[in-house]
Amino acid sequence: MPYQLIGIAVFLPLVGFIINGLVGRKLKSEMLVGIIGSATVGISFVIAVMMFFEMLGAPVSERVHTVEYFNWIAAGALHVSFAYQIDQLSILMMLIVTGVGLLIHIYSIGYMHGDKGFWRFFAYLNLFIFAMLNLIMADNFLVLFLGWEGVGLCSYLLIGFWYDRKFDKGTTGDAAKKAFIVNRIGDFGFLVGMFLIFQMFGTLTFRDVFAQASTLSVGNTTVVWMTLALFLGATGKSAQIPLFVWLPDAMAGPTPVSALIHAATMVTAGIYMVARCSVLFALAPTTMMVVAIVGAATALFAATIGLVQNDIKKVLAYSTVSQLGYMFLALGVGAFAAGLFHVMTHAFFKALLFLGSGSVIHAMHDEQDIQKMGGLKKYMPVTFWTFVAGMIAIAGIAPFSGFFSKDEILWKTFSSGNYFLWGIGLLGAVLTAFYMTRLTTLTFGGNERFDHHHVHPHESPKLMTVPLIILAVLSVISGFVGIPHSLGGNNAIEHWLDPVFEVAHRKMTMTPHGGEAIEYVLMIVSVAVAAGGIWLAYTWYLKKKEIPEKLAASNAGAYNLLLNKYKVDELYDAVIVMPMQKASDLFFWKIFDVKIIDGIVNGLPRLIAIVSGFSRKVQTGFTQSYVLVFILGVVAMLGYLLTK
Repeated sequence: MPYQLIGIAVFLPLVGFIINGLVGRKLKSEMLVGIIGSATVGISFVIAVMMFFEMLGAPVSERVHTVEYFNWIAAGALHVSFAYQIDQLSILMMLIVTGVGLLIHIYSIGYMHGDKGFWRFFAYLNLFIFAMLNLIMADNFLVLFLGWEGVGLCSYLLIGFWYDRKFDKGTTGDAAKKAFIVNRIGDFGFLVGMFLIFQMFGTLTFRDVFAQASTLSVGNTTVVWMTLALFLGATGKSAQIPLFVWLPDAMAGPTPVSALIHAATMVTAGIYMVARCSVLFALAPTTMMVVAIVGAATALFAATIGLVQNDIKKVLAYSTVSQLGYMFLALGVGAFAAGLFHVMTHAFFKALLFLGSGSVIHAMHDEQDIQKMGGLKKYMPVTFWTFVAGMIAIAGIAPFSGFFSKDEILWKTFSSGNYFLWGIGLLGAVLTAFYMTRLTTLTFGGNERFDHHHVHPHESPKLMTVPLIILAVLSVISGFVGIPHSLGGNNAIEHWLDPVFEVAHRKMTMTPHGGEAIEYVLMIVSVAVAAGGIWLAYTWYLKKKEIPEKLAASNAGAYNLLLNKYKVDELYDAVIVMPMQKASDLFFWKIFDVKIIDGIVNGLPRLIAIVSGFSRKVQTGFTQSYVLVFILGVVAMLGYLLTK
């Protein structure tokens, strides 16, 4: 019975969008708008929990269900149904999306209080959840792509929500357009991948595609190109090199948007898609290596930028890019379950950190520069302690959740024989612990660096702090579902997802390196380097503040390079944006548009006028002329007939 409720669970957020979108402005109560938006997501979460327990009690062979609603497209060989697939992977993602989404909705009631677009904000949030649920519950690539494009649209609406505000060098609208356009590049790759899938398999339905793929040999050339194209789509949605540039600018939106996009929804879409297509990727070792290298490079690259950023949300944004890199590293070495495990734990502690930063911004009257904060611990104790929980979790300190998921990724990378990538991942873990401790220390510790005449920090209302507390608890305990065998656990989440990745694992021929003794050593090393990063940042930014100042001064070039994010945006502007803009101005506008397109449009009526001018002369209005033409015509016809 619960499986038949999947349609209700998916479409309830759409109902919330319609209600708040149509009549939200007329509702006098913000609380009523918030309740409508939150309740629709909350009911979806309850249904997801019911389906999870129903699946938990069923035999493994009976845990996959397809609910088909109607035949969507039937054109030639293409037959696509609008259907949802419920299995271990989709139900895990649904629990994350609706659970974290519900907490963000509740938090938003307090955070967005008094905003003139309050009703519009909740309408957009509901539409976002609806699109994401379609993405993760899809039975085929086309329904998945429908949700894929839907979250792209909603991200544009939410990032540019405060359309009348300035952001960095432009407006929030510029940031929204940047996110939309960059994601279109990735979406082009996704479409190419879909075309290749249909060309090769003749279907877009997951079960049929993967069943046929399971019979192919490893290294198939078409599958390699297919998976590379799909991965290009994933780099767009999940902000990996080279398409990561949109995510930091997504901070232009309200903080709950940052939490929703960066924690549990849009940025995990690429991870989910690669995991869902694990059979295809397992057939393409070349693509798997590309995925692992790009993931490791992104993890380290973004972590170095996060070291020196001073905007509280920008630090967390680059942290998200870095953590997504770890997830792709896991997928690239074949540790699909480990990647999804980190998706879950990251959803909790990153949502916590973003909502905690929103609590700080709310208390500091929209101030986001951590250099102008400090000493907030005594004013905001709940926010502080929950933020610390999130910081320790992301740093990877045991027994917090981040330790289990990140350590699993590092161990799987090492045991697959990719020692260099393991080293990069370990270095990224050190930097993560360092910049997150720096962020926490400069925000909550030390001396107060704000103007008491204009800023009066205070703890946020319970509508905002209760979600923080819940997420903090989850950040602490959620890792226990993935306790490895070496620590006496049975890695429940890996066992839960094993049936989904069973075929992919059979196709991969990697031999594990090392035993439990090495795993223990690597765990100790991982925790030690994370603890070292925490200690170093705490010492530098709280006790010996002159050290980072001297380092920044003596290495001004490197410091400014990191502060300016390696000038990647400037490079893209110089190499891609400006040349295309100039080409558009000089050729597409002044030549192609003005002379060719406008020439055709304007020339056609001129041609008609000329022809009409000649034909008009024939119409003299004199009967004698018409009779003469008639006689000449008869003579001409007779002459023609006589000469045949």
